[in-house]
Amino acid sequence: MEFGTIWKKLVRRKDPQTSQDAAKLVNTTKMEQVVYEVIASYPQGCIQDEVLAQLMSYPYSTVTARFKALLDKGYIVDTGLTRPGKSGRNQRVLMIKEFDNA
Repeated sequence: MEFGTIWKKLVRRKDPQTSQDAAKLVNTTKMEQVVYEVIASYPQGCIQDEVLAQLMSYPYSTVTARFKALLDKGYIVDTGLTRPGKSGRNQRVLMIKEFDNA
């Protein structure tokens, strides 16, 4: 597995230079792995609120932005199920994708 996303994928072309500079400083490798490991700790899958509860020391956007990268890479999957979050609204259930080690 290869964690990490190049900074250019974190910004839009027309974003200001300050946003581009900030994107260059994000350690996506570490954060993708941290979020992946939390999701992996839930064998039946988990919702965003459960991941955020375990990573309270990180900013909300730092954690939630990693879901898309992990989904795009195929490391996690959307199960198609939902569960109610703290707000009462349903959140999608995510889980790690099982890889064939053969």
